[in-house]
Amino acid sequence: MPRHPIHPTTWPTRDQAEAALLFRPARLGPVEARRRTWVPAMVPWRSNEDGEVTPAVLDWYGRFADGRPGVLVIEATGIRDIPSGPLLRIGSDRYLDGLRRLVDTVAQRSGGETRLFIQLIDFLSIRRRPEKRRFVQDFLVLDLAHRQRLSERIENRPDLAATIATHLATDPAADFTPGSMDDFVERLPYELAEPALRNLLLAIGHEDLCAVLGERDTEALEFGARERVTDTHLPHIAELPAQLPPLFAAAAQRAQAAGFDGVELHFAHAYTMASFLSATNTRSDGYGGGADPHSDAGLAGRLRAPLEVLAAVRTAVGRDHADRASDQRPFAVGCRMLGDEVIEAGTRVDEAAVLAARLAAAGMDFVSISKGGKFDDARQPKVGAAAYPYTGPSGHECMPTVRIEGSNEDGEPGPFGRNLPIARRIRAAVRAAGLDTPIVGAGGVNTFELAEAALHPVAAGPDDAADLPPACDFVAAARQSLADPDWFLKMELGAGDDVLRCKYTNYCEALDERHLEVTCQLWDRKFDAPDPGKDDIARSADGKRRLVPPASS
Repeated sequence: MPRHPIHPTTWPTRDQAEAALLFRPARLGPVEARRRTWVPAMVPWRSNEDGEVTPAVLDWYGRFADGRPGVLVIEATGIRDIPSGPLLRIGSDRYLDGLRRLVDTVAQRSGGETRLFIQLIDFLSIRRRPEKRRFVQDFLVLDLAHRQRLSERIENRPDLAATIATHLATDPAADFTPGSMDDFVERLPYELAEPALRNLLLAIGHEDLCAVLGERDTEALEFGARERVTDTHLPHIAELPAQLPPLFAAAAQRAQAAGFDGVELHFAHAYTMASFLSATNTRSDGYGGGADPHSDAGLAGRLRAPLEVLAAVRTAVGRDHADRASDQRPFAVGCRMLGDEVIEAGTRVDEAAVLAARLAAAGMDFVSISKGGKFDDARQPKVGAAAYPYTGPSGHECMPTVRIEGSNEDGEPGPFGRNLPIARRIRAAVRAAGLDTPIVGAGGVNTFELAEAALHPVAAGPDDAADLPPACDFVAAARQSLADPDWFLKMELGAGDDVLRCKYTNYCEALDERHLEVTCQLWDRKFDAPDPGKDDIARSADGKRRLVPPASS
């Protein structure tokens, strides 16, 4: 497996930075950002079980505000007031006071120079991978289909009857004595009481068990049960298109009331709204692609719920910029979406460009582009853990490391700027539709040259018919900003040599997967200075890591 080196770079002087497009203002609908630098949403696990803004949350985002990015996006924040671990929530008015403190903290520590958005998310249920005996005895809902598959399995594998006969002889719950092969096939699967049938399923081999369980129950056993937007046999899933618009609208109103500059609708990765947009959404009720998700009708169906969410949010916060009261501060509404799902039968970049253009035409003030990060290809979790959508091939493309294999769409290897080409293609499609909606690009951005170049056309090469358009209008950097929250400011001040550069080993991601407070290996073991503005150092529960990056020297 390759290991791509972090190459030396040349940082701009202060005069060069002043002339750079990266540090010039740009608009996001009604909101003007003072710079085109962007810190995207990252979940740091700093809230509590009630989803509140804690002092640790204030310290975390205050530290990013110290670096004065043009835009700072608060982590994925739940629109429902339901237990979801130490993730922020915005599903009730009881969160408003804490959110206002967060807005005030960022404004104070950025000197009012950072525009603050909050990412709004909905997610469906996912359970931890269970122990096999617990799953079969307690969680598995047996039905006729299981009994039919057991009958078919015995008929196709006569040797299985011997295993079952041995088990029946030792199981006091099994009140059944087969007299012939026909009894094993035609009577036993249908006449065994549930307790005896569960015991039998635990006695047969794992491959036989999975054949009896079927696809979804096998997934629930081996990965943990996971709901999908296509599970329309479940009433609460069938009703999502009616439930989600008012939930997102109410959350956006709270964000506006708390003083945020805008909201970012989470239409990306493994979560509810991205699942509606996905080519894997085969709902047939008008909110999915049906039998042909790539057709015009299929695309319209996949877009329907996201567009209805956008319309509800727009109405809640002021549909048009002119609708807002004269004393109401500007408020932007945008989204984060996938430029490529990187999964079998998923949405690829050409189709994502169509979706992005339609979302932009419907009134998005910006479209932020990500890639991959799906449950569909996630690595099998350990028993007791939940599947994590950044462990499979799509997850590796979402957060590429120095060991990433292959190349991006421009033929460039490694993680550096890896996902900017898909942002370029989407931006070109949005511009071709006659729209000037800003596009936010991201993916392994860790130098001034890479960030500034993303905002400019690329000169045509010998095999190109014309110059390539810019990749994006704003440049986002998550892991590099985690490594050094001041890196944008250091570049702007001509102090780039002091930037701590991300190693792209995903030390931070490993912490996130375990739901531990996210930190960076470049600073979390440095205890020679207190937290900025404090007399002490906040530490992880085991005391081994600091939780707030120290101030730059």
